[in-house]
Amino acid sequence: MIRHPCFDEKAHRQVGRLHLPVAPRCNIRCAYCDRRYPCVSENRPGAARRVISPEEAPEYVETALALEPRIEIVGVAGPGEPLANEETLEALSRVRERFPGLNFCVSTNGLLLEERLSDLLSLGVRFLTVTINAATVRTAEMLYLWIHHRGRRLSGREAAEVLLSRQLEGLSAAAAAGLRIKVNTVLVPGVNDTEVAEIARRAWEAGAQLMNIIPLIPLGYFRDRRAPTEAEIRWARRLASRFLPQFLSCRRCRADAAGVPGQGDTLQDILWVAMG
Repeated sequence: MIRHPCFDEKAHRQVGRLHLPVAPRCNIRCAYCDRRYPCVSENRPGAARRVISPEEAPEYVETALALEPRIEIVGVAGPGEPLANEETLEALSRVRERFPGLNFCVSTNGLLLEERLSDLLSLGVRFLTVTINAATVRTAEMLYLWIHHRGRRLSGREAAEVLLSRQLEGLSAAAAAGLRIKVNTVLVPGVNDTEVAEIARRAWEAGAQLMNIIPLIPLGYFRDRRAPTEAEIRWARRLASRFLPQFLSCRRCRADAAGVPGQGDTLQDILWVAMG
């Protein structure tokens, strides 16, 4: 079986992964996201020291492998939405040509998943992480300020309805195509904490195999909200585990994360120095 450190607790301390920061634009405005100030010392999604071009990607991978030969997984997780950036597909295509033995993963908000699935399959993507934070339209309205879909900017109930339906339809299609799928859910106390089990149930029914509940980092429009307590996280995981196994070792990786996650992330700093 192909190992992935974010899908297998044991591999988390043995297998390296490399995120290519090639996707700058996003098609959704999440209330908890703020990508304006990606401090190099922050370990969180959406942060990257800089965006690289698809042309740079093979050299970036080659340098990373020279520094850490245990890297087996190359993925794209931002800093924006990978599937809203053609650079994602171009970068993975260039890396596939140069390094055919590596395995690919992509993280997505799911809005474009169904329509870009054939592209992912043609590139040999094996692993998929879909962030799903709501089960009901009311909660989605609180979590997402707007979405940009098929040339239109939608907000409110319309945006929530489109996003929720597209996420589950895309997840179901990806599962039917044989991808290994993990669902990420950002736990926001007072917003979606009562829906976590329902999110897990729907994701399981659509074909997800794993769930990762991530505590809120108070940023953006949610900067004044509190992060969940350890007890709240444990309870949410317990409820969700009735439907999906829970991944417990998430490090809330950056969009330029590099190395074996269970052994720290110093490689990403060394890699940027090596790349100049």
